[in-house]
Amino acid sequence: MQRRAVAVYVAFFLLVGSATGVIVTTAQTPEVSFENPDHELSSGDTFEVDGDEYAVAEISEDGDGNLLGQVERNRTAEQSESWSNGSTVEVDGDEWDVRIEGENASSFTLVEVLDRTAILEEDSNADNETIERDGEEYVVVEDGEGETQLVPADEYFPTPEERSYAVDDEFEYADRTVTVDAVSADAATLVWTGTETVSTEVEQNTRVTIGDTEYIAHFPDDSSFVLSTDAESFEAQLAEIERHETNSDGLWRVMIISLLSSGLFLAMAFMPSRY
Repeated sequence: MQRRAVAVYVAFFLLVGSATGVIVTTAQTPEVSFENPDHELSSGDTFEVDGDEYAVAEISEDGDGNLLGQVERNRTAEQSESWSNGSTVEVDGDEWDVRIEGENASSFTLVEVLDRTAILEEDSNADNETIERDGEEYVVVEDGEGETQLVPADEYFPTPEERSYAVDDEFEYADRTVTVDAVSADAATLVWTGTETVSTEVEQNTRVTIGDTEYIAHFPDDSSFVLSTDAESFEAQLAEIERHETNSDGLWRVMIISLLSSGLFLAMAFMPSRY
């Protein structure tokens, strides 16, 4: 092949490769953005959706470096707790045994759990432990004359307090007023109205439903994010980004093929001629 022709081809492919290289490296990749988002938020900000107030609890990164936002809302809801028959619960700082009698029970009884060890330790005339004789439990008590006697445990210890509650009864428990909602042979169910926190996770460039409204979430930086209902703009921007990536891939291929072609023509120019 004549070297003059090779020079022309090499120059052409180098020109094409250089031009495409410049275009690829200087072209700006389009990014998602919203001019007038519904909400612009940072950590600690509050905002309202459908009449309810929400708060941005935090903005963080996951293990892969993706930005995440945590949106929370406090709402009032009915909560419940079940007490099994025979279980022990804490009420007013003391422990109580739950007792339910009968298959068709409509009430239950809390029986105070006595701290027998503490009672014995406070009595200087009694041993700190009970003893058992002939299947009966006794407390060893010393009288004023230095003689000891065995007092049946049931007589020595005070009678435990009992509290009975039926369905629809109310009482104070864990700093709140609870209502007995149901009682069965197996358990008693308590209900109350309390506040619970509902959390929603927000991810970069994804759809998220808050309340009854669907938003597009976007993080312009690592300390804030925006919520927008402009789904049409979002889809158009995604399409533009996809077109840009497709065009960039094509230009990269053109540049690589042009450079390889230049090298191939140069190699052919220096091949020895058979004639």
